[in-house]
Order: sequence, then structure tokens, then C-alpha cells
Amino acid sequence: MSFINEQKTEVGGLTVHTVKTDKYKTNTLIFKMLAPLEKENVTFRALLPYVLQRGTESHPATSQFRKHLDELYGATLSADLTKKGENHIMTFRMEVANEKFLSEGTPLLEEAVKMLSEIILKPVIDGNAFKKEFVDQEKRTLKQRIQAVYDDKMRYSNLRLVQEMCKGEKYALHVNGEIEEIEKINPENLFSYYQKALKEDKMDFYIIGDVEEKQVEKYVNQYFAFSANSHTIPEREKETKESKEVNEVTEEQDVKQGKLNIGYRTNCTYKDKGYYALQVFNGIYGGFSHSKLFINVREKASLAYYAASRIESHKGLLMVMSGVEVKNFEQAVTIIKEQMEAMKKGDFTEHELSQTKAVIKNQFLETIDTSYGTAEILYQNTVGGIERSFEELLDGIENVTKEEILAVGEQIELDTIYFLKGTGGQQ
Repeated sequence: MSFINEQKTEVGGLTVHTVKTDKYKTNTLIFKMLAPLEKENVTFRALLPYVLQRGTESHPATSQFRKHLDELYGATLSADLTKKGENHIMTFRMEVANEKFLSEGTPLLEEAVKMLSEIILKPVIDGNAFKKEFVDQEKRTLKQRIQAVYDDKMRYSNLRLVQEMCKGEKYALHVNGEIEEIEKINPENLFSYYQKALKEDKMDFYIIGDVEEKQVEKYVNQYFAFSANSHTIPEREKETKESKEVNEVTEEQDVKQGKLNIGYRTNCTYKDKGYYALQVFNGIYGGFSHSKLFINVREKASLAYYAASRIESHKGLLMVMSGVEVKNFEQAVTIIKEQMEAMKKGDFTEHELSQTKAVIKNQFLETIDTSYGTAEILYQNTVGGIERSFEELLDGIENVTKEEILAVGEQIELDTIYFLKGTGGQQ
């Protein structure tokens, strides 16, 4: 049984991924633009997608643009940003009804491809600049988006752990850019950066739904034209850190609950053979409610309000997040380290192993229940530079052995302990 039927074609510098499925009543279009994380560009990229989705040449006013979306049977459009490893990714998503279910026979898929191409290739411009009103409004919104991270202490402590752990590495850059760089952006230099992105970004276009590949290819050829450019992911040296003493950082703020975040280097990424074992390792260690961190730190010792871990599989990091009172800091660190050592020694049962595999596989299956999730699963291959089918992903998890988990555990190194505590040792 094939879970995902993906067909790939190259259309003028654009990789088109057609996923034919009758699972959904709608067709989903997802356009991704990838470039290396760079300090000088990160804030431009954080602003750009939101300016682009404000209007197009043919619908220059935002109200007019939104009205046109409504006319396409309530089509939806959204944009966002992510980082995967040392890559910064802009994503545009559009969901539109499948015309097969409409009596009028409106060519909705073609209209959606056309509209998305206009958002990316024919934005509202004023000479050699974006519309000032749009840029100014989106700059204010971006400032609020960045500020929101500082106001949410859980997100803030995650950010600070990464900044301390990856100091001097591109991965330390925040996905939304730097607040102090926003004022330096104007309609002219943002437009100039946009033109650079069109020339250099790696571009992938996912069309998921009950669609025909030939028809998709025809529409893409008709509406998307990029200059002859390889649009490949640039080769760059893998940024690694020499192993050193563990970095301990304590910060004080007016918070009621301390945030303890611990970062490990896994020395294993998505394209490595050990990826499956690392997924299972993390699942048993701190990925789920049956994991060691949850049971031993939160349940048994009652030391944390929450305790979990996650992996960044394109950078090779494992990060522990927990909420603890100041007086419990030392004990919580000790137990988190002890559970890591227990994992490395193979101190887990066959039941924990099979339970974790089942939960991970269910997570994967739930992810492809949505068209957006399907695209994200497939895009991992693009970013990782590897061809791995969904079936291989499931089989890979199922076939992980205890020996493989121990081998991947040997590579994991403690790097940074970050603690955000209340001023004056507030409890």
C-alpha cells in the first residue's frame, strides 16, 4: 500500500510535487522558498511573505484581494516562516474547493495557481519598491510578533537556549529576524531583496488533492516563469561545535515559575542512518506522556510543571524543556541528566520500546491526515537532501533495535543548561 503518491517534475527552476489523492474535498497549494539563514537577510525574509500576501497587480487593494479569494468559493491563503537546520523557509498556503464537486464548472485549480503565481511574481509595486503603506503596516506587525516571543516565557527560554547553545552559528538566528533591524528596512531595499530571493531561493510547489499531474504541469508552465537558475539548496559546510565544558547560563526576570531548558548535540541529522533510532530514543526519553522525563521529573518527584524533550532533526539538537521552581533547580537538573544516562545504558523495557514506536508511527499517520502535514513530511526530504518514502519512514521506526538506540545515544553530548528564574529567587 502506498500512502503518498508523489510525482515530481522540474518546471523552469521550480520543483513541482503533485500528490494525487481523493482523501480531501479541497485542493491544497503550498509554495516554499528556501534560502540559507544569514544575519543580513533574516529580517527581510521575516517581513517579505506578509507584504507579498497583501495584494497583487490585478488586485492591488487588500480588501479587493480578499474579496477575490471569497469569490473563489471561500479559498483561504496564509503565509508563515520556519527554519530547518541552517535554512530559512517562507511558505505560502492556499486551499481551494475541488471544482469536481461544483455544478458551475469554475476552473478553480487554474484560478488558484494563477493567484498564487501573482502573489509571488506580480506583487503590488510602486516603481522599484513595494507599496509603502503595506511595508509600514507589516513592519509594525513583525515587531509585535517578535515581542510576543519575549512576553511568552516558555518560548523565550527556548529561544535563549538556542542563542546560547549555538552562539556564532547561523542556527542561533531567530525565524522572525531581529527587532533592531526592522527600522532599517524600507520599500526599496525590501523589493531589492525580493528580487534576489526570486533568483536564488530553492523553490518547491506542492499541489495536493484530486488533481491530474499533466493538468498541474500545464498550469504551472503557464503561470510560473523563473529565470534560468538551478534554484538548488546551496552547499554549505556543516556548522558544528568542538566539544567543550558544559555551558551554564542563569537569567533573572520577573517570572513566577522558573524555566529550565537543556540542550544536547545529537551528532545525527535527518539524512543519517541513525535518524530512526534517534526518534525512538527521544520518544522514550522525553517525547511523550509515557516517557522517562514526564514520569520521573514531573510525576514521581513532582519537580516540574512540565518536562519534555524534542529533536531538531536538520540541525542535530535534542532540547529538554521544563518548568521548575527555583528551589528545585539542582534536583531537576540531576534527574534529567540521570534519565539521559539511563537511556544511554539501555535502561528501558521492551514495552517502552514498542509503545514508543507505536506512538511515533501514529503521529506520522495523523500528520498525513491533512494535506499540510503531507507536504511537511515530503519537504523533509527536500531539506535533508535524501529520498525517503513514507513507507520507509514507518518501516525505519518499526525496525529500530535496542543496539541502534544505544549507538545513537553514545553520540549525544550535553552542551548547554539554561535557567530563567524569578528575581530575588521568587518561588
